[in-house]
Amino acid sequence: MNSYGTLFRISTFGESHGPAIGVVIDGCPAGLEINESYIQSELNRRKPGQSKITTQRKEDDSFKILSGVFEGKTTGTPIAIVIENQDQRSKDYGHLENAFRPSHADFTYQEKYGIRDHRGGGRSSARETAARVAAGAVAKLLLKKYGIGIQAFVSRVGDLKTPPYTQLDLSKTEENIVRCPDPATAEKMIALIDSIRLDRDTIGGCVTCVIKNSPAGLGEPVFDKLHAELGKAMLSINAVKGFEYGSGFEGTRLRGSQHNDAFVNEGGKIHTVTNHSGGVQGGISNGEDIYFTVAFKPVATIMQDQQSVDKDGNEVTVSGKGRHDPCVVPRAVPIVEAMAALVMVDFLLRGKVSKVS
Repeated sequence: MNSYGTLFRISTFGESHGPAIGVVIDGCPAGLEINESYIQSELNRRKPGQSKITTQRKEDDSFKILSGVFEGKTTGTPIAIVIENQDQRSKDYGHLENAFRPSHADFTYQEKYGIRDHRGGGRSSARETAARVAAGAVAKLLLKKYGIGIQAFVSRVGDLKTPPYTQLDLSKTEENIVRCPDPATAEKMIALIDSIRLDRDTIGGCVTCVIKNSPAGLGEPVFDKLHAELGKAMLSINAVKGFEYGSGFEGTRLRGSQHNDAFVNEGGKIHTVTNHSGGVQGGISNGEDIYFTVAFKPVATIMQDQQSVDKDGNEVTVSGKGRHDPCVVPRAVPIVEAMAALVMVDFLLRGKVSKVS
């Protein structure tokens, strides 16, 4: 499927080396003021060519709104956004017309469809995520009306890791090219990524996301649990290999007496003393910070020769060409935020019809 969401639903379209990519947003309430400068700023955070540690493909990622907005406000009808591709180098992929790149979607797309666009991976390219960021920016504008904020940051590159988010000043996230709010760790991360780039290799990392001021009561009790939907959204992002929320896997080391989040009443408001639950209990938000971490693998395209096979099963040598990220996590930050925003808006709208007020 190329669509996501229930009430606030998006459908993305386009390929990496086609004329354009884009998104149709259906279900956005009427009357939302659309700040196009803000949408562009979000796309700028994701676009290629930002620094020495990102791909050098040059895309302005400028967008056009084709429908659904009149005099600066949403009309309640589908919003269509298109982003033209400008800097494709399809010739860089000519040698891959019949070869399967290791750890790419080449083989699986060929098996599923019997045909594939080998230019930059076509639909499987992370270029598609620009459309998600555009839609996520609209979702974030709606969330701001409810005081809900979303902030993601790079929390790990290789073995380099930040302290827990509660010990960090997340306002510093955009102050460096790796988008890590801990300056000392950021400096080491940048040096590591640059050294990996010079080695013609790639490295993985993690992005942590924090959702603040979420109301209690968002999410469904069984299959559409809030954390399950966040997990689905994050695992749909290219190169993602893992998702954990709250205490995650580290929580397995604790006893129940250590892990339980005790409730207290302070000034007539119920909240928890600790937040191992990550703001979600029983699949429903409890009003505390929602936080989770997303693991990204090393980028599969490396500037080294690798052994593989072609579509006929013959052994071939795949040579790395083109322009690619040595580490995807700095540009993944706005993508994680966008997908989180889409989940939260959808549940926010669904929650409005879940009980009689």
